Amino acid sequence: MTAGPAAPAGPAAPAVPAPAGAPVPYRGATGVSTCFGTFGELLQGMLPEPDADFLVTLPVARWTMSTFRVEPGRTGVEVRPAHKGKARRMAEMVLAAAGAPGGGLLTVDSSLPEGKGMASSSADLVATARAVANAVGLDLPPARLEDLLRRIEPTDGVLYPGVVAFDHRRVRLRARLGSLPTMTVVGLDEGGTVDTVAFNRIAKPYTAADRREYAGLLARLTRAVAGRDLAEVGAVATRSAELNQALWPKRTLGEVLRVCEQVGALGVVAAHSGTMLGVLLDPADPRYVERISATVRACSRISPDVSLYRSLSFD
Repeated sequence: MTAGPAAPAGPAAPAVPAPAGAPVPYRGATGVSTCFGTFGELLQGMLPEPDADFLVTLPVARWTMSTFRVEPGRTGVEVRPAHKGKARRMAEMVLAAAGAPGGGLLTVDSSLPEGKGMASSSADLVATARAVANAVGLDLPPARLEDLLRRIEPTDGVLYPGVVAFDHRRVRLRARLGSLPTMTVVGLDEGGTVDTVAFNRIAKPYTAADRREYAGLLARLTRAVAGRDLAEVGAVATRSAELNQALWPKRTLGEVLRVCEQVGALGVVAAHSGTMLGVLLDPADPRYVERISATVRACSRISPDVSLYRSLSFD
């Protein structure tokens, strides 16, 4: 999932009713929260049942941090940087849900690149919702946060720790798969950006056979995460990247697959609706230093934009 352009100004989204006895924030109250991003998805596709879009997250050690300062005398929310319009909308929705008067100042600081498939927009929204809720004393359990998120856009499962299967279009948790040992991702950016909302309007070309294969891949991945089997995780991620060529092709996938095979990596992971491809490596591998050096050199010959990422373990 990727970040789209800033949301245009318009009518406020309908508010979630404030709970009875909701606290009224005091001037100067400040809330802070963070949310991790992802490197694309380990798996993304569609299951056999109707409207069964899903993805499986790959959390990485890149974050958005949101800070919200309550200013009851202010009308609305000011956001910095100003283009983070979706985060502003989220802040206003949480204030309305809390029955909080006035507005405030929202600052969003992110190390996640926008429009690349690293859940930057989702991380902005989750961190913002929790920061505002912290400032005004509003309880914001996952189900309530999902309800707020789906009013804005399709969303990754970054509100949940660990590896999860998530229905990003209907914004609801499918299953918690667990946690994996840390992996290194050698990431390669093909350039450009992708708008999540526009991507999710694309008709899916999946056949019944494709959907059955995705169901089989999800079952394999569920077992692999439970068994902490990184080789199987890499194999499923690679197959998902290959299947995604029918929907959102990556022009360098063939070259990256050859690099993966040559260096003996775990597999290839794709930002299915983004611009990134990554080679997965196991830091516990005795030949890790050799493999990562070879991978970086080879990927740098394919793209000038190569970076290293660390996946998050929640053990």
